[in-house]
Parts: sequence; structure tokens; C-alpha cells
Amino acid sequence: MLIIFPIVIVLSAVMYIYYKVAILKTKDGLTQRYFNAKSRICLGLFIFTFGINQYIFYQTKISLFIGILFIILGLMQLIRGIKETKHYRNEWKRLNPAD
Repeated sequence: MLIIFPIVIVLSAVMYIYYKVAILKTKDGLTQRYFNAKSRICLGLFIFTFGINQYIFYQTKISLFIGILFIILGLMQLIRGIKETKHYRNEWKRLNPAD
């Protein structure tokens, strides 16, 4: 169970960097916004799991407060990224009905 959080942290950080690089490679504004939304999901997942991992690792009051703060910030990023991803995916489908 304890090995899951570091794996998720590393994978979400790698995917965050992947989507940020993908933004630089594309010229389409809609695709850039979509990739930015996907990177926001990865960032939110990173912050969320990092907050949980820090509390599990240290188990002190200060790590609890910092962990709760990270969990809240991570959830905010995660929810916003999911909403933006759905929006831009629907926009892309609306603009490209044949694909």
C-alpha cells in the first residue's frame, strides 16, 4: 500500500511534464488548451497524492495540516482539470464531426 503513493507521484509528475511539452509541439489553440487541462489533472493528482504520502510518512500535526492543504489544492486542480478536459473534448467533437 505504501509503495502505491510514490509510484503515482512519479507517474503524475512525468505525465505533467509530457503534456507541458506536448503543448509546445502543437500550434492549434484548442489542442493546447486540452493538453493544458490534462496537465492540470496530472498536477492535481501529484499534489493530492503528495499530501497523503507526507502525512503517512511523518504522522505529525504539522504534516497533517500541510497534507490537508495539499489535498485541498490537489482536489481543486483535479476537479478543474476534469471539467476543462470535458469542455475542450466536446468543443473538438463539435468542430470536427467527421473524426
